[in-house]
Amino acid sequence: INAEYMGELISNASDACDNLRYLSQTNPALIKGDKDFKITIRVDKENKNIIIRDNGIGMNREDLIENLGTIAKSGTQKFLSQLSGDTKKDNMLIGQFGVGFYSAFMVADYVTVTSRKAGEEKIYIWHSDGRSEYTISDADKEKEFTRGTEIVIHVKDEEDNYLDDIRLKHIVKTYSDHIAVPIYFIDADNNENQLNSSSALWIRPKSEVTEDQYKEFYKSFAYSMDEPWLIMHNRNEGKIEFTNLLFIPSTKPFDLFNQNYKKQVKLYIKRVFISDENIDLIPDYLRFLRGVVDSEDLPLNISRETLQHNIVLEKIKASITKKVLNELSKK
Repeated sequence: INAEYMGELISNASDACDNLRYLSQTNPALIKGDKDFKITIRVDKENKNIIIRDNGIGMNREDLIENLGTIAKSGTQKFLSQLSGDTKKDNMLIGQFGVGFYSAFMVADYVTVTSRKAGEEKIYIWHSDGRSEYTISDADKEKEFTRGTEIVIHVKDEEDNYLDDIRLKHIVKTYSDHIAVPIYFIDADNNENQLNSSSALWIRPKSEVTEDQYKEFYKSFAYSMDEPWLIMHNRNEGKIEFTNLLFIPSTKPFDLFNQNYKKQVKLYIKRVFISDENIDLIPDYLRFLRGVVDSEDLPLNISRETLQHNIVLEKIKASITKKVLNELSKK
């Protein structure tokens, strides 16, 4: 089970890149000089460190306190819930770490996070052993760090098998092949080797996706340990073009009947993540669905207000509902 910490941290790094990609649609200066998103992993065996770095949105002091000051605080969820369509307000928001961040302490005796928020000058360092208080300090001005976040995991003595290059690369390929952001392993000679296919799983032909890949995507995407009861992967062509990869869980979500239950179908437009909040992609009675809908027809700069009353989304919703009910009628 400890191996899954890597998938959690890579998913969070991918979210950080998705969030910055979204914000850069209206503020290109945020990614000036560094437009290619990527995640890198390297091992420092001498110091017993695993280093994971992304060039996503990054965090300032306030964000570090807000996102990492409380165990399992989900910066990503807050980012999604607060996107308003107001460009100035949205550019102030950050989503970096999901609930999986603290899984790092399954293999680490302490973790150091260095981060610089896109568009800001200061670099901050967060440090914790996961048991007592954390510290936040300013980084040296000389430190080269353009933007994004670096996580240094100091591996426990009893978990030092995770410092093995072959084992680590196998873990990444197993848990994170579906991640759309390229993931590179940097070896001792500073050579970069890409570990994942870096194409969104849902845009691959069904014939090229294995059952295990679907299951790992589901577990990473839904933060769930069960396996999907039903998988629906379809590409819809015609007047309205979209791809859906939807799952029905095998275990009923514990909060399914909570009035504040959050639907878990994410909207992408041309592989760019847009939102999963306040978008009417599925009817309430199918709120147990989890997955992705990727539209080819909607513009990337569409506002949230426009999304709430959009004819394309209404047609996608009708098509998805028909497909799901048809599949359920076969069971």
